[in-house]
Amino acid sequence: MPTPPIVVADGVIKQFGRFAALRGVTADFASGRLYVILGDNGAGKTTLLRTIAGLAQPTRGTISVLGSKEIKSVRAQIGYMAHPSLLYDEMSGMENLRYFAGLYGIEDDQSANQRCREVIASVKLDPELPRPVGQYSQGMRQRMSLARALLNDPKLLLLDEPFSNVDSRSAQEMSGLLAQMRNRGKTLLVVTHQPGILESVADEFVWMDAGKIVDRTAKLREGTR
Repeated sequence: MPTPPIVVADGVIKQFGRFAALRGVTADFASGRLYVILGDNGAGKTTLLRTIAGLAQPTRGTISVLGSKEIKSVRAQIGYMAHPSLLYDEMSGMENLRYFAGLYGIEDDQSANQRCREVIASVKLDPELPRPVGQYSQGMRQRMSLARALLNDPKLLLLDEPFSNVDSRSAQEMSGLLAQMRNRGKTLLVVTHQPGILESVADEFVWMDAGKIVDRTAKLREGTR
């Protein structure tokens, strides 16, 4: 039997006052695939991610994640990387992740340290780097933010502009890491203005415009690389 979709959106409308950021989005996303979400500024991409993550509630319509419409009940299986890094500038990378490990319920010191080191190393940063995150380059902050999103080994990973201010080599390394996660059965939804970075690993490109999904295809359009 086919595996049910990991995310199902049914007629989702999200309004902020009189402005509709999402206008009747109906879509599903399968398990073990890497989706790249594209569109101009204001198309609704970030709002869609936030709604799937349970950080914004639909005004109308429903979102189901991992078979549940109560997203709070499955939030521990979702990794979310916002466009801002959401890191504490005065802490080192390891201190940041140890703090978030506690929030995820990874409280055993040995287990927490090991998991934090693993995810920091996976994004090509040094777990022993003592300097506070506030002194990181923007690219290093992005990679540490990705490490934070990976900390709980999520089944669903939602990434908003992960390659912003990341150099070309690091972006390709991050792309390879995302492909590895997809190959291990994770589902990834990635919002980016740099789709060419993921062209060789993406399963599907999803175009949004004016709060709607207007196209889905396995190939990147000419002129958007």
